Amino acid sequence: MALKNLRPRTPGTRGMSYIKYRGQVTTNVPHKRLVSGGKNHAGRNAFGRITTRHQGGGNKRKFRDVDFLYDKKNIGATVEQIEYDPHRTSFIARLVYADGERRYIVAPQSLVVGSKVISSETASITPGNRLPLKNIPVGTFIYNIEIHAGGGAKMSRSAGNFAELVALDSGYAQIKLPSSEVRKVVDTAWASIGSVSNPEWHLVNLGKAGRNRWMGVRPTVRGTAMNPVDHPHGGGEGRQGRGLRRAKSLWGKPTGKGQKTRRPKKHSNVFIVSRRRVGKKRNVT
Repeated sequence: MALKNLRPRTPGTRGMSYIKYRGQVTTNVPHKRLVSGGKNHAGRNAFGRITTRHQGGGNKRKFRDVDFLYDKKNIGATVEQIEYDPHRTSFIARLVYADGERRYIVAPQSLVVGSKVISSETASITPGNRLPLKNIPVGTFIYNIEIHAGGGAKMSRSAGNFAELVALDSGYAQIKLPSSEVRKVVDTAWASIGSVSNPEWHLVNLGKAGRNRWMGVRPTVRGTAMNPVDHPHGGGEGRQGRGLRRAKSLWGKPTGKGQKTRRPKKHSNVFIVSRRRVGKKRNVT
C-alpha cells in the first residue's frame, strides 16, 4: 500500500497518515518549460474582496501546465516521468511525443515510465489512450471526459476517480459519473481510458490542523457558533441546534444533508438520465 500510518509519538501524529511517493513518483524536478509561478490570491477577487472563503497562506506552489485539450492527435508519446502536482490530488505524467514535444497529462493508474500512449480514433483500449466515446466499448472505465467535442477534459479528473460508459444510443453516450449520476454526452466527445492515479488519497488523515494550514486551507467556523446576524444557524443561549428544518448556507441557500442544490432550470438538466444519490444512503448499491 502507498498509504503510511504513523505511530503516535506526538499528539500531531496520532492517527496521521500520508501517501508514500517512493515507488510512484519518479522525480521531484519538474520540466522547467512546463512550470510557471503565480500569486496566491487567497480567495480574493480583483477588488480584494473574499469571494471564496477559507483560503490563504500555505506553502508556495508552482503551476504545472497540464494538457486537458489533447490536441496532438495520431502522434505517439512515451511516458518520461511520473510527477507530483501540488495543485491536484492525482499524479501527472510527463510525455515525450514522437516529434520531441513534452506535455503533462493527468496520470491514470498502472501508467509507468516507458508506457506508450496516443490520442487517436483508432487507439487501443489501454490505460492512458484517448478516443472518441463512440469508439469505446460499453462498460469501459474512463476519465478526463469532454462535455463537448474539442472542449477539453472536464469530468472525472480527481484522484482515484473514474466514470463508466454504460450505453451508446442516438448520437449520445450515457456515462455513469463518480457521483452516481448518469448523464448523456455527445458521442463525438473524447475520453481517456482507465481511472485516475493515487486512489488512496481520500484515505489520508491529516492528523492536525497545522497540516491543513500548510495546504492553504484556513479554519472553518460552524454556523451554530455564530450570532444570528452572521449566519442563519446562529443565536440561542448555550449550545443550540440550528432551529431550522433544513440546513442553510451563510447566504440562505440549501446545503448538504441530502438536499438538492442543483438549479431547477439549469440548461444541462435535459442531459441527466438519472440523478445522483444524495444523503446518508448515497453509497448503498
